[in-house]
Amino acid sequence: MMEKITVASEMEITLKVIGGKWKPLILHLLQHEGAKRYNEILRFLREAPKKTLTAQLRELEQDGIIERTIIPTVPVGVEYAVTKHGETLYPILDAMCDWGYENVGDRYRLTHATCAGDEKGKSDKGT
Repeated sequence: MMEKITVASEMEITLKVIGGKWKPLILHLLQHEGAKRYNEILRFLREAPKKTLTAQLRELEQDGIIERTIIPTVPVGVEYAVTKHGETLYPILDAMCDWGYENVGDRYRLTHATCAGDEKGKSDKGT
């Protein structure tokens, strides 16, 4: 049995699970494009340090948000996909995209828009 983590509020649980610079982006990619290999995720994130990406993927796996599947190839491949439990985070991720899209304003310059062009037709704003 794992040791319980003490938190002050329910919101802190959510922040512990999806907090971090890359976790929401990893989940967004997997949500919209399906299972991906490590190098595909790394290419998508562009600037993510390998060590940080690996750590955040492990944390998401430990929290039951993503699953890691070993692909028996030479060399051995690894693929990551969102679990059913992880899919429950989709409304939060969608809300984060919507809020960021609506509030890009003059202060931010998007270099890697990930929410643009979704089903709501947000393809040109902020770019």
